[in-house]
Amino acid sequence: MNSFFSPSRPSPKPWPNRKKQTNKSAICLCSISLLAILFLSVFFITYSEIPKSIFSISSFSGSVEFPQCRSEILSRTLLGQRFLLYAPHSGFSNQLSEFKNAVLMAAILNRTLVVPPVLDHHAVALGSCPKFRVLSPSEVRVSVWNHSVELLRSGRYVSMADVVDISSLVSSSAVRVIDFRYFASLLCGVDLETLCSDCRTTVWTYRNGGSDGRLDSFQADEKLKKKKKITYVRRRQDVYKALGHGSEAESVAILAFGSLFTAPYKGSELYIDIHKSSSGPEVKSLIEKVEFLPFVREIMSAGKRFATGSIKAPFLCAQLRLLDGQFKNHQESTFTGLNQKLESLSLKNPGPVHVFVMTDLPESNWTGTYLGDLSRNSTKFKLHFLREEDEVVVRTQKELASAGHGQKFGSIPMSLDSIKKMQKHCSPQKVSNVQLYVEEAVCSCASLGFVGTAGSTIADSVEMMRKFNACSS
Repeated sequence: MNSFFSPSRPSPKPWPNRKKQTNKSAICLCSISLLAILFLSVFFITYSEIPKSIFSISSFSGSVEFPQCRSEILSRTLLGQRFLLYAPHSGFSNQLSEFKNAVLMAAILNRTLVVPPVLDHHAVALGSCPKFRVLSPSEVRVSVWNHSVELLRSGRYVSMADVVDISSLVSSSAVRVIDFRYFASLLCGVDLETLCSDCRTTVWTYRNGGSDGRLDSFQADEKLKKKKKITYVRRRQDVYKALGHGSEAESVAILAFGSLFTAPYKGSELYIDIHKSSSGPEVKSLIEKVEFLPFVREIMSAGKRFATGSIKAPFLCAQLRLLDGQFKNHQESTFTGLNQKLESLSLKNPGPVHVFVMTDLPESNWTGTYLGDLSRNSTKFKLHFLREEDEVVVRTQKELASAGHGQKFGSIPMSLDSIKKMQKHCSPQKVSNVQLYVEEAVCSCASLGFVGTAGSTIADSVEMMRKFNACSS
């Protein structure tokens, strides 16, 4: 290998400094629409029931007319179902992880899962569970619903089910689902209970021996307790005993969580500790099903099309995304691992090594960076990447907007008139994050391997796709 990998060679700055982003002003909740009333009235309430007929259905952003609010219509429409809401946050991969946890929670509690929208990247940030610095459940719920309103108003509302294929879950009756847009149109004086527990106080379990009510192994240390004035402890709590059959929450029509994100940490889990080893056969089967939820066919077809039609050769995929939360923490090790992989491939391949780069850094800013050096070394490396304006991305955006997968699933029957109104007024005019989705699909087809950022949920998602051979399925 030439001096490119030599320690004696002056190395360029591997990545430009990340610019600080200014906080956007909060969205005003002055609309008279049902959603605005819902957000103002519901998500500031903790452990309380909303009196009947507190909501009135008027108009949806001033355009969509829904039936008048009458208790007999509501009872007949809801068919006695009970629902589970939650508040996703952070980037898409985190939101997908939360969705999988929500599927488990809904199935265990025998509730219909309200499928949320895909939020803009880090439009809502939870904070840090290990540092006990997170938004309260009520705060994250309000932030999420505020952003959901903005997505609807701007024509950018995309359901998680528009992007991820959940047909196998629904067809097998593993879980009941309803699109949030349709669900919101039904709300009319429904009793609701919101949870005030979060990762600072609770680790949800299910049939985990005699651990219910016990202290979790991870607690705030004395220094953190003093600094944050923490007087509470983290306890392990069985979600079924607390919120399922026989509990006070069982009869409540809508059960609203805050975040459902979790991750392993210091021998425990940050918030949800439900694994196959401690669950019954039905939950074990569901855990296996949600382990990998593929992208919808439009996204996977686009990724395969780019791999075969644009790259046209075996290639390596490298994840170098500046806005990835873990990239800053593992930048050096990521570049070291990529260097080693490229050096090894260069020794084995006589021609240039094709590399597909998942990056959010515009090519115009590559000068003096690691990517700039790679692109100039054209005799040994051939770089490929995607941009938002590329035909494959634009085409996939249009296909997803017209497909409307999320509006095809629902455990509550919709009238033909309601379906037409929903498709006319609530279908997205623009689908965000498509570049990232297609990039992940491309990386699932990388026959020379994948180099990701340690701890990144994006890297985990790509690894999962590669594990389940998503490219060849």
